[in-house]
Amino acid sequence: MPKEIIKATASLQEGVKVDVQARNFHITIDEPEKLGGTNEGMNPVEMLLGALGACQTIVARVYSHKFKVELEEFRVEIEGDIDTDGFMNKSDVRRGYSDIRYTYYIKSPSPEENIRELADFIAKTCPVDDTISNPVHVSRTNIVIEKSV
Repeated sequence: MPKEIIKATASLQEGVKVDVQARNFHITIDEPEKLGGTNEGMNPVEMLLGALGACQTIVARVYSHKFKVELEEFRVEIEGDIDTDGFMNKSDVRRGYSDIRYTYYIKSPSPEENIRELADFIAKTCPVDDTISNPVHVSRTNIVIEKSV
């Protein structure tokens, strides 16, 4: 498959609520009240954990047949360590996650060896895992200033 460009748009709503659109889908991202939001959606760092878990879950479903694993249930629980003082500019600590941990919960009648091979494959194949585990070039391409009338 050739290189593909994936696009999303994040638009500020009231307060710190953001409408994120990709293709024809919308997600509301917000902050908890203690961080100035209205608690109407996950915040961006929670969404990142959710994206990781969703990606791993999709890889499990798509490739389970390759490893001869019947998935009756598959769940990922993810947690991460983040020091909010970095974002709040209260200290010089890293602003993002310092550690992310996850556990797969797999219900299957398949042999344990096959399940473990699938689990190892998921970690190596998930694009979100790859993106956050390895350096990726992120750049601002432009600033467009629109004057109000």
